[in-house]
Amino acid sequence: MKRYDLLTPEGTRDLLFDECLAKRSVQERLRKIFTAYGYSEVLTPGLEFYDVFNGKVRYFPQETMYKLVDGKNRLMVLRPDNTMPIARLAATRLRAESLPLKLYYNQSIFMVNPKNSGRDDEFTQSGIEIIGGEKTAADYEALSLAAQALFTCDEDFRLEIGESGIFRMVVDDLKFPEEQAELIHSLIESKNYPALNEALSGIDGAAAEACKALPSLFGESEVFTEAEKYMYNDQLKEKLRYLHGIYEALCSMGYSGKIKVDLGLAHKKNYYTGILFRGYVEGYGQPVLSGGRYDTLLGDFGRNAAAVGFAVNVEAAAKVFLKSVDAPLTKPADVLVYSESGCEISGLNHCRELIDAGFTVFNSLCSSADEAEAYAKAHGIHRLDIVGINSDVTVKEV
Repeated sequence: MKRYDLLTPEGTRDLLFDECLAKRSVQERLRKIFTAYGYSEVLTPGLEFYDVFNGKVRYFPQETMYKLVDGKNRLMVLRPDNTMPIARLAATRLRAESLPLKLYYNQSIFMVNPKNSGRDDEFTQSGIEIIGGEKTAADYEALSLAAQALFTCDEDFRLEIGESGIFRMVVDDLKFPEEQAELIHSLIESKNYPALNEALSGIDGAAAEACKALPSLFGESEVFTEAEKYMYNDQLKEKLRYLHGIYEALCSMGYSGKIKVDLGLAHKKNYYTGILFRGYVEGYGQPVLSGGRYDTLLGDFGRNAAAVGFAVNVEAAAKVFLKSVDAPLTKPADVLVYSESGCEISGLNHCRELIDAGFTVFNSLCSSADEAEAYAKAHGIHRLDIVGINSDVTVKEV
């Protein structure tokens, strides 16, 4: 029989020592940013009803979720997303709270990714959600905090912004069936020009031309001039003007050169309705941050409110952070305390005294002083305190 007791499930991994410290460091940096701006922390259950993620619109294909049943045989899932449970929370337990709500979270999600995709099935996200408030002001705040969050990960970051409404309107005007629309979505997202042109071959009109152009509309301020050629109605032009205003606002905040415009930016989570953005840092090929505006999602849970938010992939940010440090984050203890036989309680009291004095201490469980000294040498601990009869302490430099 094949045994799995020595393995971690595919898509998961153990974190050790420096990896744990790097992760906690990233979480703490992000928490300080969010709380400094008045955000309140919320936590949602790791287990949610399947219906949360399968409402009026199928936001998450069932094959991407880890499923199980509860004691009443109801279908449950391990939380595959943080935004939707918080939307549920804002529409239920926080329904009586006045808007805007400014919430932040720090918790894991679980998603089934394709084999050999290089993506973890379990990872932690730290992010914010702004429920309600004036749209432009909320977008500015979310993007400003996104840029600050990226800066804490790596000063050499890039924030890409787009507009999901442009893509949606263009594809809707093509009047494709849902399956073909999803294909166009994936081809635009992956910037697969040959396949996109083939999928649209034989289709004429402004919508088809705009659809073909979207993946190539990437860059800085010059994108807006080029994109105007493909905005074939007033609604599209207005969405482009709004995105242009967002771009200029970010540049005015000192992020010029770090902001890119990508009108081919699309997202598999189809609850987004307005701006979309993704953040990248040097040394990590996938987005470290992603977010956008979702103005209709809360309506699925019975509360009509516009919202915007983003999430940081904490494990990804921690990997980047670890690459930037020259020395190990895990430091050896200042003192190793060895207690002779019968002096264990005296040894623990001595440990407490050292800790109160500001030292970090490793209480040895070795069977002899020589063994304790060898352990101290192997682990870079330079002081050995030997506690004997009558609580006598012998200090030895290792």
